[in-house]
Amino acid sequence: MDKRVLAVCTMDKAKVGGGAPIFYASDQDELSELALLLSRVFGAAVHDLHNGVFIIVKH
Repeated sequence: MDKRVLAVCTMDKAKVGGGAPIFYASDQDELSELALLLSRVFGAAVHDLHNGVFIIVKH
């Protein structure tokens, strides 16, 4: 399997858990910016789960 979740970005600590690094934001603008910047750093894609959670996935 070559697809991996590299990071998770959220504002709500109760919505996430697991083995990937989790990054917390204080508002929606910061959340979007954080996800975008991390995807650029990792050379990966951002996926919005539409529940206040973004995942960064290497395809």
